[in-house]
Amino acid sequence: MRLTALLVVLLGLCLIGYLTRPDAFLTEGNISTLLRLAAAIGVVSVGMTFVITAGGIDLSVGSIVALCSVWMTTWATQSYGVVVMVLCSVLVGIGCGLVNGVLVSYGKVMPFIATLAMMASARGLAERISGRQTQVVTEPAFGTIFRGDLLGVPVLIWIFAAVFAGGWVLLNRTTFGRRTLAVGGNPEAARLAGINVRRHTTLVYGLAGLCCSIAAIMVVARTTAGASTNGLYYELDAIAAVVIGGTLLSGGRGSMIGTLIGVLIFTTLGNVFTLNNMQTDIQNITKGALIVLAVLIQAHSTRRRRAPQS
Repeated sequence: MRLTALLVVLLGLCLIGYLTRPDAFLTEGNISTLLRLAAAIGVVSVGMTFVITAGGIDLSVGSIVALCSVWMTTWATQSYGVVVMVLCSVLVGIGCGLVNGVLVSYGKVMPFIATLAMMASARGLAERISGRQTQVVTEPAFGTIFRGDLLGVPVLIWIFAAVFAGGWVLLNRTTFGRRTLAVGGNPEAARLAGINVRRHTTLVYGLAGLCCSIAAIMVVARTTAGASTNGLYYELDAIAAVVIGGTLLSGGRGSMIGTLIGVLIFTTLGNVFTLNNMQTDIQNITKGALIVLAVLIQAHSTRRRRAPQS
């Protein structure tokens, strides 16, 4: 029922977009743009789904995206070619994620504080490396690979589809996913069941960092540049999409399909606002209201499940 309701909301937004701008909303160019915009934030949201399902939170995803995009587009990195650029982004993203995980699991730092510190540090390091300048991609092979099409579909959308499919399988069909649900539901019970909770938590944050590194590659491919301003508000959009999709903020339940629909809802909402020349502050107010509404619905559903049956 929850997924059905989300689909109704998404279809309603599409209907509003078509009725308000029938000349622009359903065009091939607009749909392609909408999906390209959803791709990067969608990949970040896959990692966020694992973090929140495990009972954590990650406020640093946007800053990690910025740091990865800057580090992979420096002159020194680009001089070694596409493979080194991609590898650099992946290593930086995983490294930042693992630092978050170690601080949370072994350092006993609250996830909010640990990732808040990473958010500030990663963004500051990105500004330091780039000198607050936009670093244009000069490696032609990078654009050839990541800005092209495959079977008529942009490569970025294929990457998003592959990451989403991998995330769904990992969460729903593997031991790693079952352990993530167990750790988020009751860490002490998971420990007594033989799960190394600290190690698993670290790996979950590392996975979120990996998703950020992939998203950084996608952002650089779309904008042809790395900048310390990349990834702004990605943490807001990712958390919003995950919560709207039905993943419990308290952990223990995650829905990758719900996250996908949540990403499409927020991307479509922004697209409708843009096509109708509406101000971004109204869009942000609407996003905030949807987040609050989703949390209230979660709290109400949780109380109903825990209420004693007469």
